Amino acid sequence: MRALIIILFLFLNGILFAQNETLFEQGNKLYNDGKYAEAIDKYDAILKTNEHSAELYFNLANSHYKLSNVAPSVYYYEKALQLKPKDKDILNNKSFANNMTVDDIAVIPEVGLSKFVRKASTSMSFDAWAKLTVSLVIVFVILVLFYYFSYTTNKKRLSFVGSFIALFLTVISLGFSFHNYGLQKANNPAIVFAQQSQVKSEPNMRSEEVFIIHEGAKVQVIDTINNWKEIKLADGKTGWIISDDIKLLNDI
Repeated sequence: MRALIIILFLFLNGILFAQNETLFEQGNKLYNDGKYAEAIDKYDAILKTNEHSAELYFNLANSHYKLSNVAPSVYYYEKALQLKPKDKDILNNKSFANNMTVDDIAVIPEVGLSKFVRKASTSMSFDAWAKLTVSLVIVFVILVLFYYFSYTTNKKRLSFVGSFIALFLTVISLGFSFHNYGLQKANNPAIVFAQQSQVKSEPNMRSEEVFIIHEGAKVQVIDTINNWKEIKLADGKTGWIISDDIKLLNDI
């Protein structure tokens, strides 16, 4: 019975995959024919089946860009970059989409130690740092055992120095892995979808307006209260925005 269920599951998945491939090809043809709205319908139909890929997001973003849909084009380019962060075509097209946005938000550059730590910790994924840390711990244990069972002074000296270096590198690697994890947890980006939205000093309509932000702007969500999100811009400005005015990038 269990085998039958597995076979049925694989069969249905195969059908769904074939259907999505057909929809993707149809969407591409409609895009090439200049029928961008119809192409979006085909790509959206694939998304509704919970299939996600950088290529799908990229084509969807291109279609919205052709229709001058600012927020959706920026949003889907960002989604594509989450899956392929170094893709040149995505980065290039996203820069064109960003040119359609109204807000010119300056980025506060990191300097000194904080810049070095961020760059180093993000040079590898959290999983890669974790694996490196475990490997260094194993090396450290082996060198300690080698030191314990060695009989000559030179071997003891080398194993002692090696174990000290391995321990030092383990601490560094562990620190970078935790920093990387913290950055990932704190990274909650969103794109403004409202054509224009008032950002308030507090999570209510009666509070003072801090600034106005427009569609396509990228923000970081740092807190949530009821139907309000506290956001932070790249230039350091913070405030509260109605949740419906933005769309989270980390949401599937």
